[in-house]
Amino acid sequence: MDTTNASEIGGPLSSLDAEIRSFFDSAPPLRDSESIGDKLRGFIELNSAAPVNAANGNARRIVCVTSGGTTVPLEQRCVRYIDNFSSGHRGAASTEYFIKAGYAVIFLNRRGTCQPYCRSLPEDPLLQCFESTDDFNIQVRDSCSEAVKKAINSHHAAVEGGRLLKLPFTTIFEYLQMLQLIATAMRDLERRTMFYLAAAVSDFYVPWKDMAEHKIQSASGPLDMRLVQVPKMLLVLRKEWAPTAFCISFKLETDSKILLEKADMALKKYKMHMVIANELLTRKEEVTVVTTDQKIPVRRDKTDPSSDVEKPLIELLVERHSTYIKGSESSDP
Repeated sequence: MDTTNASEIGGPLSSLDAEIRSFFDSAPPLRDSESIGDKLRGFIELNSAAPVNAANGNARRIVCVTSGGTTVPLEQRCVRYIDNFSSGHRGAASTEYFIKAGYAVIFLNRRGTCQPYCRSLPEDPLLQCFESTDDFNIQVRDSCSEAVKKAINSHHAAVEGGRLLKLPFTTIFEYLQMLQLIATAMRDLERRTMFYLAAAVSDFYVPWKDMAEHKIQSASGPLDMRLVQVPKMLLVLRKEWAPTAFCISFKLETDSKILLEKADMALKKYKMHMVIANELLTRKEEVTVVTTDQKIPVRRDKTDPSSDVEKPLIELLVERHSTYIKGSESSDP
């Protein structure tokens, strides 16, 4: 068992304490927090009691996949906000492969972004996949029938089978409060848990107490607003909220020349087990998995038009997670 605790981190973690307290104290209360907590406890209890997974020889593992971008509200009764670029495709695709590998998935996702099992559907499936036969009946179009059937069946099997829990967020406040809830709820599962942090998280925000309550009026003239840096929660996640979980973060850059250097820095600074480095223009074709001693290129199979980079990526992560779990077992007396 990993016995690392917050006191061993010293300065870097301690210096974050005031910033983190200030962030959570100033955040608006999370709506439906009791309901979210109940869903989490039920999901974790169900999967903790699940039988051994024949694919990897261990009890069922749980991964929290974060997906999509967070928004930064500019008003308390929000009309305007700063958004973060992310379609959620990576998180949705990865969720499918994690479930296929035997994991249960907590899918912490931005409302309105790409969802698991919906990638093969048209952009507007309700209007493009269905047609009316008369004034009272609707049927699936022949061109969409197989894709729709597969998506519906796969989604229902995952949700109703207790393998997929979807928790939506919109703002940076919701995201970080929910991430903390998930991490602390999964803490007792120790190394059987993974965090796959693919969400695009805002670097700056407007403290709630500093926001205008109502819509900012354009007649007031040029807008001068001070943004505060979001506290770096990855280190706290790694060392306090879920100290024994297998943690993977992402680093996206537009400049390939600095990408690996920045990923290396994130790996060391936030004590991640792996950082997935991806460059904006090629992110759907290839990524580089950065560890303390390796830089592993992962590419999609270009001979298969339907392939994606998430398939070999998740296969690699599942293998490394298995090694991480076995490392704990071999160290037990």
